[in-house]
Amino acid sequence: MQVANPNILKIKPYVPGKPIDEVRRELGLKSVIKLASNENPYPPSPKVLEAMNKAAREINRYPDGGCFLLRRALAKKFGVDDDQLIFGNGSDEIIVLAVKAFAAKGDDVIIAKPSFLIYEIAATLSGARVHQVPLKDFHYDLDAMKAKISVRTKIIFIGNPDNPAGTYITQRQAEDFLRSVPKTTLVFFDEAYFEYVQAKDYPDTLSLMKKYPNLMTTRTFSKMYGLAGLRVGYGIASREIISILNVLREPFNVNSLAQAAAVAVLGDEAYYRKIARDVNEQRQYLYRSLESMDIAYELSFTNFILVHVGGDSSQVAQGLLKKGVIIRDMAAWGLKGYIRVSIGSASENKRFIKTLAECL
Repeated sequence: MQVANPNILKIKPYVPGKPIDEVRRELGLKSVIKLASNENPYPPSPKVLEAMNKAAREINRYPDGGCFLLRRALAKKFGVDDDQLIFGNGSDEIIVLAVKAFAAKGDDVIIAKPSFLIYEIAATLSGARVHQVPLKDFHYDLDAMKAKISVRTKIIFIGNPDNPAGTYITQRQAEDFLRSVPKTTLVFFDEAYFEYVQAKDYPDTLSLMKKYPNLMTTRTFSKMYGLAGLRVGYGIASREIISILNVLREPFNVNSLAQAAAVAVLGDEAYYRKIARDVNEQRQYLYRSLESMDIAYELSFTNFILVHVGGDSSQVAQGLLKKGVIIRDMAAWGLKGYIRVSIGSASENKRFIKTLAECL
């Protein structure tokens, strides 16, 4: 029998939200909505579909391994050099590449608890020791994270805003934290939801990189821009960090349709600004509805809300599922009594609130 990497046995596999078609088949339901995976509920813009249709005519060819057009568009948008960018099959891939590149057996990786599960999975597989620092009132406890730093600390992951809490750290907090971190430690800001943040004190990590070359930021086209099915994310860091990651990166890791769609997204910002406004309006609707039901929740700066249903959250999640509403039970994340619900369209959110009331 083939002997596996022993670190694999330490990993609890990531379990994604159930697909709509699977729930339809399993439960015999005609109408199912999915509010479990923090997806954009709206379809891509016509410009994106047109770009994908054009690119589809050449899928007999390998994609551009360097993502030239997308690289040029993002470099111009953010005022960075071309060689400060790396692209991945979703930003998840870049998280994994960073751990492979900078953390090995005997090294330390610091993450929050709970936080995005891929941080822990990637670090555990590398053989690194994972130090989990509990959230404090659903915010990062940066002082406690500082206390965990040692000469062995190679990476610190900061989800900003964080999943599943939906909270963020401020510009001042980010700067204070970076000042205390050794230059030999990579501080990895995962900003998958940054397009949803409207707070004025949200940190400008790209500017901070000029002073802190050990800082890296990743973002994605899966959330606000609705390309979750195409899987395209990107990272921004110093040339030195990016050059190391590119050694490990698969040569054709971002497919042609994903590249074409992402470039088209950047040329249709007005369409997505409207989506941002709609999401904000629906977030307020969910807040009001939950308050009217006397249900607690955490203020969110993302497209999801952490909801305290109390009691057995797994039972609530199953009750919603049987009625065709897929949400995420947070018991597996150590948050018993909580569910996480993505902000959907107006009709989806109304159905969620109605069904939640029935289940409770």
